[in-house]
Amino acid sequence: MDRSNLDHLKTQVLKLWQRHGRETPLPGLRLTVADGPTGPFHGVYTPSLCVVLQGAKVSRLGDRVFRYDAGKCLIASLDVPIRAEITQAGPAAPYVAFALGIEPAVVAELMLEQGPAQAVLREGPALGVQSLPDELSGPLQRLLALPDRPRDIPVLAPMIRREIVWHLLNGPQGAMLRQIGLADSRTTRLGRAIAWIRENFDQTLSVPHLSGLAGMSPATFHRHFKAVTAMTPLQFQKTLRLQEARRLLLAEGADVSRIGFAIGYESPSQFSREYRRLFGAPPGRDGAEIRRSAAATPPV
Repeated sequence: MDRSNLDHLKTQVLKLWQRHGRETPLPGLRLTVADGPTGPFHGVYTPSLCVVLQGAKVSRLGDRVFRYDAGKCLIASLDVPIRAEITQAGPAAPYVAFALGIEPAVVAELMLEQGPAQAVLREGPALGVQSLPDELSGPLQRLLALPDRPRDIPVLAPMIRREIVWHLLNGPQGAMLRQIGLADSRTTRLGRAIAWIRENFDQTLSVPHLSGLAGMSPATFHRHFKAVTAMTPLQFQKTLRLQEARRLLLAEGADVSRIGFAIGYESPSQFSREYRRLFGAPPGRDGAEIRRSAAATPPV
């Protein structure tokens, strides 16, 4: 996408940020503006389009690294736990980006219009990076105008979002994106297993049970799960558990041992060891630090 269109989108996002902050009146549209690089932060990407308009970011899925800067976008096709950091930003040139949720039902509807020949199987990670295509300039500008015109959102937003997804389906990451619209694709079947892990992360994990949900043999399930998430099912569950522990430490500041038991750990020492391995500090110290940082940060 050419510089003038990127600058126009950046201006729109900065104005929306001043009026609305991170969450906008348009469902599924979230903004990010930062005047400096950040340390690693952890979260879960859901099916979405993430667009960087200024600055740069790195997202890590297991041992895979995805780098994207101004004019690039990241597309996520599944719910996956990630570790990310903003690597390029400053007061004079802040990091500016936005994320837009992608609905599987919209992908499925558009695939019917593409025809069955487009339903190609793809083996690869649930994330992909590409340059932002020129065709998205118009629909993205129209979409970013909607939060300040709330009466238009129910009518115009669905049409514009379909247009955006249509262009993505016909782009470099289209094969990955199409998998979330196929009722029986590997990605969709793995998504059923991932949903179970997310909803039951504190339970004992059974690969035979998960492979049954996905309609695969245990060996096939394990292979495809790792290809898509860059993690084994156990590593995936562990990451979700520890992310939830960190959220509880921030929200409640509760006893570390109690939090460990609440998320499924029977051994406090194992919980502390694995927490430190992921976040770089033991849970008690890390919890105190993130609560202190949150208290010192003014509300958006």
